[in-house]
Amino acid sequence: MPGTHIRTRTLALTAAALLATVALPTATAHADTSYDDTYYQDAVGKSGTALKDALHTIISDQTKVSYDGVWNALKVTDQDPANSSNVILLYSGLSRSKSLNGGDSGDWNREHVWAKSHGDFGTATGPGTDLHHLRPEDVTVNAIRGNLDFDEGGSAVSNGGGSKVDSDSFEPRDAVKGDVARMILYMAVRYEGDDSFADLEPNEKVNNGSSPYIGKLTVLKKWNDEDPPDAFEENRNQVIYDDYQHNRNPFIDHPEWVESIW
Repeated sequence: MPGTHIRTRTLALTAAALLATVALPTATAHADTSYDDTYYQDAVGKSGTALKDALHTIISDQTKVSYDGVWNALKVTDQDPANSSNVILLYSGLSRSKSLNGGDSGDWNREHVWAKSHGDFGTATGPGTDLHHLRPEDVTVNAIRGNLDFDEGGSAVSNGGGSKVDSDSFEPRDAVKGDVARMILYMAVRYEGDDSFADLEPNEKVNNGSSPYIGKLTVLKKWNDEDPPDAFEENRNQVIYDDYQHNRNPFIDHPEWVESIW
């Protein structure tokens, strides 16, 4: 009957409208508990400041790499899984020859994801050489990022793989937004001002300049949720642990600890 068809169509439209208003779930990051009984045994079960303090103690036990040594380390940690002669550039997503490391146009260099001017640690052995936040990047794209804080919005970066930039912030391509967030938050836990370096912390600002802060925390937390660790990031964490620094980024193993601390 006509009335029945109208009612059926109305119900269908109502259901569709309701579905349209429901936010789609973000990707879920699953914890890797492989090291919970050993490496993280003093952190498991804690939360908030107690968790942050425990993780700081754990990850501060590390072997430091020289700034020159970073070149060769990145050729291993960021090796292209599809081409062992290349590395994957963080923001651009391009695969580039390992031999093209340097400072000229077309080369890749060492990007400090926690900008080294934010806390004024430069390239000092310690935060300036910590592989957990140093990544290969195209020289030009690296210069465009500069020491900008992280936030969403802006214009597309040329050859930036979908990254964006504006006057006061940088937005990495979607595939590495979580990587960036977890690197920043690793630095905030690792460097607490008790080893002659500044106490690094995330905040809700941009334009942090030389202060030992990087924003925006709410955006970084969002990126951690939306872009869980992938095989490349997990392998990188393992290589740094096994072959170089012998410490781990806890937020790659346990992305849920971000929310627990912040």
